[in-house]
Amino acid sequence: MKSSKTVSRREFLKAGIATAGGVCMGCPDVLAASESAAGAIITGQTDGEFPLYEAMYYKKLEDARVECLLCPKGCKVADLERGYCGVRENRGGTYHTLVHSRVCALHVDPIEKKPFFHYLPGTPAVSVATAGCNVECKFCQNWQISQFRPEQVDSIRLTPQDVVEHAKKRSSPTIAYTYTEPVVFYEFMYDTARAARQEGVTNVVVSNGYIKEEPLVELCKYLDAVKIDLKAFTEEFYKESCSGELKPVLETLVTLKKLGMWTEIVVLIVPTLNDGEKELKEMSAWVYEELGPDVPIHFSRFHPTYKIKNLPPTSVHTLEKARDIALEAGLNYPYIGNVPGHSGENTYCPDCKEVVIGRVGYTIVRNTIKDGKCANCEHPIAGVWEVIKG
Repeated sequence: MKSSKTVSRREFLKAGIATAGGVCMGCPDVLAASESAAGAIITGQTDGEFPLYEAMYYKKLEDARVECLLCPKGCKVADLERGYCGVRENRGGTYHTLVHSRVCALHVDPIEKKPFFHYLPGTPAVSVATAGCNVECKFCQNWQISQFRPEQVDSIRLTPQDVVEHAKKRSSPTIAYTYTEPVVFYEFMYDTARAARQEGVTNVVVSNGYIKEEPLVELCKYLDAVKIDLKAFTEEFYKESCSGELKPVLETLVTLKKLGMWTEIVVLIVPTLNDGEKELKEMSAWVYEELGPDVPIHFSRFHPTYKIKNLPPTSVHTLEKARDIALEAGLNYPYIGNVPGHSGENTYCPDCKEVVIGRVGYTIVRNTIKDGKCANCEHPIAGVWEVIKG
């Protein structure tokens, strides 16, 4: 819901964003593992008050055209035109980002909402976004900001240092780049992550993984964890439901593994489209073989939204079956998402099977991990359990 009152940056930061027990005001509980920006959309200054920044990854072509080198779409953009994402514009042969410091959503969320289940559990994360995305998922729940151009979305100007100071004032150990697709606001994310690292604030990214290797590797120098939305395990689904491709996302996951980046995966299970047993078995086997058994994978419940309103919510039985398939494939930490109170939200020790982290929705009700190990049998539990300074 848009506010009729325009606030200054100073007033906005002073007031903060309303939270209720760390959860977005207005965010339905069913969105626990399919993050929404509902209640976090803000109003701010007009288009003319946002500065232009030159894009980091592109090359110049003949006739004042440019080729974007940030994501796999590789847009070739004529003068005065924009790339697919709608937030990067060619002006006279120089490619610009239109969303640096142009924040349309800012909120303090539980880290579990991203979802990260093995990264600083029980801590808050300042979550930030700008308009835009480099794919179009027909089931996107943040389409009001991801599928619009910057000038169509109310925003406020916040510098990277502003965001870092907001995190420090809210005693948040983490900044999360989320809600829309952080790849399209790469320069703003990069500058903010570097500033945050200098101040001892950690950085996590919630992404579709649709990014080329060079910018990914450079960004990861300042990241502490990444969550990737693996939309499905078929090219057909990516093409028809997301206007994207599967292969680049798998390559991103492999790169993150090589870099040693803590990574979690979310799969939104959409009835009849990506819930087949064969596909889930192939996906689980690939994760085990290419990424290892300790990568958490969250099978999340779909709810009708945006352009897919003719399908029912995913059945709990389907999610349980997906989790069972992942366990059978050898994955240690498969989860069920968007079903608050289900036992599949808990983290279990892979050795003794005891609950080491108990959850109800975003809330941690039990955490017996000690020094990164199960308190019962001392088996190591993969994850990031404390901030490592420096």
